[in-house]
Amino acid sequence: MADRLIYLPLGGAGEIGMNAYVYGYGPPGRERLILVDLGVTFGDMDGSPGIDLILPDITWLEQNRDRLEGIFITHGHEDHLGAVGHLYSRLRVPIYARQFTGTLCRLKLDEQGHPADTVRITGPRPEVTQLGPFNVQFVPVSHSIPESAALIIDTPGGRIVHTGDFKLDGTPVVGDAFDAIMWHDIASEGRGIKVLACDSTNVFTTHPGRSEALLANPILEWVMAQKNMVVATTFASNVARLKTLSDAAIASGRKVCLLGRAMRRMVGVGLETGVLTDFPDTIGPDEAASLPRGKVMLLVTGSQGERRAASAQLSRGRYLGLSLKEGDSFLFSSKTIPGNERSVGRIMNALSEIGVDVFDADDGLFHVSGHANRPDIEALHDLLKPEIVIPMHGEHLHLREHMLLARSKGIASDIAPNGTMLDLTGDAPRVVDQVETGRLYLDGTVLVGAMDGIVRDRIRMALNGHALVSVIVDEEDKVLPDAWVELLGLPARTRGGDDLARHIEGELAEFLEGADDRTVRNDKKMDEAIRKITRQVSMEEIGKKPEVTVIISRLMAD
Repeated sequence: MADRLIYLPLGGAGEIGMNAYVYGYGPPGRERLILVDLGVTFGDMDGSPGIDLILPDITWLEQNRDRLEGIFITHGHEDHLGAVGHLYSRLRVPIYARQFTGTLCRLKLDEQGHPADTVRITGPRPEVTQLGPFNVQFVPVSHSIPESAALIIDTPGGRIVHTGDFKLDGTPVVGDAFDAIMWHDIASEGRGIKVLACDSTNVFTTHPGRSEALLANPILEWVMAQKNMVVATTFASNVARLKTLSDAAIASGRKVCLLGRAMRRMVGVGLETGVLTDFPDTIGPDEAASLPRGKVMLLVTGSQGERRAASAQLSRGRYLGLSLKEGDSFLFSSKTIPGNERSVGRIMNALSEIGVDVFDADDGLFHVSGHANRPDIEALHDLLKPEIVIPMHGEHLHLREHMLLARSKGIASDIAPNGTMLDLTGDAPRVVDQVETGRLYLDGTVLVGAMDGIVRDRIRMALNGHALVSVIVDEEDKVLPDAWVELLGLPARTRGGDDLARHIEGELAEFLEGADDRTVRNDKKMDEAIRKITRQVSMEEIGKKPEVTVIISRLMAD
């Protein structure tokens, strides 16, 4: 059977975050494979209460591990490399990345007890990594983190360009500028571009993207105008923004203090790898607390409202001996990711209650996106002239709009949400398989499956409360009528003012006194009956059907 070229997203297609894309070439069902990126997304109290990280379910890839040649990481954002440490043991293949990204990967692996030397630091184009039928090059692109890369994946079935996250920025402050001449060469080499798998995040934004360098003057003017302590938050990985903010601080006579582990790590890795060459010296929180307030800028984590990050802790009072006061200024130099609005709003309101002046990036003065807008996506289409466009990195609305954009230019295109395997061998993409995909949850320190019921039960308890019912059966299989009920997350009183737990106990006592011997001897029947009565009484009295746990204790004769 003829060899084929396939594409299979396991995460990141139909959502923003948790990126994981499989490419394969070879006989159907026996293709050699590579994985591009292995990222995470973050839990929220609405859909995944108590969950720290959400990871792609890589069961299919694990089952086909003997066919997997390696993993390529395009850049250092958590949604592209955050799962590396947690899932490496299931794949155990070499990881390839540029130096800055590779250093972050090694830290992730080391944190989870995996060998850091599995990461192979790879130089940019023209360096080529040859794995099985794949020849892969890292192509520098602009983004909101240093050393981002697109991938050229050359196969016997044609050339694939996987953009990763990118923008067209000729002056990115830190990192690589977009090189149109190099991309023209990429498009004209050999047989041209067979497939362009392209970032879709900003496909609905109709104006051209703006350069990171355009923020320098507005941020400097803003910092110069503030009289007291200045605090700014942005994504810790946006090293260029941290440099712009710190340069403005130094120019206005302030010293810079980094607060938050991620912030310190990113700056440290930037200095270690040489992508950050002239970042100003920073001070610790003790020195920052001792200086006049008008002589300090705090650069802090928590731009997305994370409750344990430095921004949230400062809004609640003190953090590492530092506190904010009336007349201080706080800048959110970042866009709020959809879904995080309430968390960010809570911090803004808490700061306002202190008397802090809050500034955000809504007017565009203090933030530019790291993703290509629609005109820039079109420009890349026009430059590369691919035979096929595969929209990726976006929710379904983004993917569909990107598909329609490509088709309007006469380019074959289709949507491949997570789990959809496309055959890219012909003139147009063709769906050839559906792979079961899902999510893994990092719950504390343990990975659990989305279908394990843990999060479902947690949501049910959050919505409905919980009742614990305990009954005792004696040595002669006679049930004692005194059930004991403990309630969690439910009103203590009924609508008539009675004690709800005691009321449920009374109804259960009536049932237990009349229960026949066959029911009493059968734990399953007892459990079902007690659970039903407890929920019915609760519904009648308070309008809630709680989750119920029944404990049946059977006394044993000596």
